[in-house]
Amino acid sequence: MEFIKSIFDYISGLGNYVVIPIMITIVGLIVRLKFSKALKAGVTVGIGLIGLDMILNLLWTYVSPVANIFVEKFNLNLNTVDIGWSAAAGLAFSTTVGSFIIPFIILVNIILLMLKLTRTINIDIWNYWHYAFSGAVVYTLTGNLICAFVASAAHCAIALMIADYTAKTVQDALGVPGISIPQGYAVTTVPIYKALDKVYDLVLPKKADKEADNSGLMNRFGFLKTLAEPLFLGLIIGILLGILAGYDLKNCLTVGMAMAALMHLLPRMIKVIMEGLYPISEQTREFMQSRFHGEEFYIGMDSAILLGLPTTMSVALLLIPITLVLAMVLPINTTLPLGDLASTAYFISMATPIHKNSFGRTLISGTIMMGIVLCVASFFAPMITQFAATGALAIPEGAVQVTALSAGNLIGFILYQLSKFRLLGSAIIVVLTGGIIYFFKKLAKKES
Repeated sequence: MEFIKSIFDYISGLGNYVVIPIMITIVGLIVRLKFSKALKAGVTVGIGLIGLDMILNLLWTYVSPVANIFVEKFNLNLNTVDIGWSAAAGLAFSTTVGSFIIPFIILVNIILLMLKLTRTINIDIWNYWHYAFSGAVVYTLTGNLICAFVASAAHCAIALMIADYTAKTVQDALGVPGISIPQGYAVTTVPIYKALDKVYDLVLPKKADKEADNSGLMNRFGFLKTLAEPLFLGLIIGILLGILAGYDLKNCLTVGMAMAALMHLLPRMIKVIMEGLYPISEQTREFMQSRFHGEEFYIGMDSAILLGLPTTMSVALLLIPITLVLAMVLPINTTLPLGDLASTAYFISMATPIHKNSFGRTLISGTIMMGIVLCVASFFAPMITQFAATGALAIPEGAVQVTALSAGNLIGFILYQLSKFRLLGSAIIVVLTGGIIYFFKKLAKKES
């Protein structure tokens, strides 16, 4: 058992740079792509992921100090510290459930594919930690591994259903066929963003929210069209963040240039990832269609591939001070946003395609979402602190508890609440998941 656990620990420890290219290559070989082409596709995606992380480091390098200054300015004396997604993922994988989550989720995915209940092949192995986390908090509550793995399987199944449902939306946004987003956090936001989009349709004037209606104004004032370009948006927002932090002119311009580089280079790295994915997605689609009577299948990817959309990054930068204000004013929040504060783009990655690049809608939805995230992250703080103590992770000075904003998803919260009924709760989860599968299959059929 220890030997098996060490193998899966090793695999999960490889990280996205290694695991995803290997998985891409394996999928390519399975669907009869030549080895050279499969390997090139895998390595190209890996290069894109490395480039993506290098560029996102601009965000963490230049914006994290700004965020820390905001924390001091707002005088946020909160006793739960956000340790960030990477630490949370490590803790989730280190639990009993997390040790076996990789083969377990692969098995669940295969079963659902064989039963024709999903079209997504989820190769985003590193982000299986979200499913591990849901199972781990249920295990902490119940002490029952059956309940824990039922919760993990339910989270995975729901994620795959939502990935199928939003696949066309994602593909239209990126211009690449055959992909979907089953990432454990991103799918949580979809029902909320979809519901908010319906509300906006009812509440907002028809013309006021259409980008096309701004075209006349943009054409009349050419400089506005120039400033609306991602490069200049990054420059302006970066300078504004520097001013709010109290920086001098040099540092304001430095942050501005870093954010301009982020906005300009990020879409290019996404294109590199897409370049690698395209032959795999095309070959997979042909391979699966020939064997499953023309049905379409998708390659499940990390929500990071959506970060190249300019609206996402523009809103994400504005959400940093907004999140800090929310942390200060929400009465049930105990979380001090730190580790995941520079990663706000991930929390709204699905909002941009759902809202069809509407800046206003994405900003409002993002603000609502960050409020929910803070509250749920605060709720899970005792369990994450317990994982940290078990995993020998040092609790930051001045903090009573630790948590992660990325752990603040509603699916995990609902699964935890239902699991309070132990085996009865697991039975309810199974029935509820079956209902969700039926609902999304019917909805997808209706929309198609």
